[in-house]
Amino acid sequence: MAPAGTLLWARQIREGDLRALARAATAVENRAPASVDLLKELFPHTGKAAVIGITGAPGSGKSTLAGEFARVCRAASQRVGILGIDPSSPFSGGAILGDRIRMQEHCADAGVFIRSMATRGWLGGLARSATEMCLLLDAAGFDVILVETVGVGQAEVDIARLAAVTVLVLMPGMGDDVQAIKAGIMEIADVFVINKSDQPGADRLELEIRANLSLAARPDGWMPPIVHTVASEGKGVAEALEQVRRFLETRGQDERRETEVWSMRLRQMVRERLLEFCPVEQLESAAGEVAARRVDPFTAVSQLLQRVKNG
Repeated sequence: MAPAGTLLWARQIREGDLRALARAATAVENRAPASVDLLKELFPHTGKAAVIGITGAPGSGKSTLAGEFARVCRAASQRVGILGIDPSSPFSGGAILGDRIRMQEHCADAGVFIRSMATRGWLGGLARSATEMCLLLDAAGFDVILVETVGVGQAEVDIARLAAVTVLVLMPGMGDDVQAIKAGIMEIADVFVINKSDQPGADRLELEIRANLSLAARPDGWMPPIVHTVASEGKGVAEALEQVRRFLETRGQDERRETEVWSMRLRQMVRERLLEFCPVEQLESAAGEVAARRVDPFTAVSQLLQRVKNG
């Protein structure tokens, strides 16, 4: 049974207390021990929100598109949670959490909760606590959760393990279009958005995307639509969101997909817990042994896992 304070906290969040939600978000992001009991209590009340991932290269207009998605959803009386991931400085560890600046029109709206998160060195385009933060917003009763990744290249595809639908934002004029849409990031897209499509090269970029899609059919039979938008002017945004909804309706309650997603999440959680149980000093000591060629990395890993197993 969870402590009385945790039960009260969980009830406040489910009742829409934004202060309680903000405190919980901070606890989750800081990996506070109390956040685990809170999430355990809230988990049975999750699974209702539509988690929409928005990913793409830096400067493609992801934040603007997310803000416009929120505007359309609010017009339909849906509550919207927005998680904006920003890169951390490799030197100071800090980050310019700019999404609240870009989305000022939503800041006074109690139906929109915006949380900027730093990657804190976490790779894959997301922050370490992004999964837990989505669970928190889901339990708090938000209908739509928009997750905007940090600007990504070709390998940062973790968003596909978190979101029910992934929107890949591209823009013309990024140099070699074929290079910009290579396998990896291309394969996770459920909806393609060519933003800033009023610029030259938008039609050519669409042809490149269609040529790439024709090379292999998706196992689920879905053909990702391509939508042209000018998010800064609101053009094409409603159509893009409609395609997102169509994908979600097509997939429905796909238990197999849900199981696959949780399988990937649980693997990640197990890795994190193993690292928590393995002291930094032991890792550094083992790294020194491997660097000096006194032990091979495979043996070093086996020894570390054995120490964890032995407590």
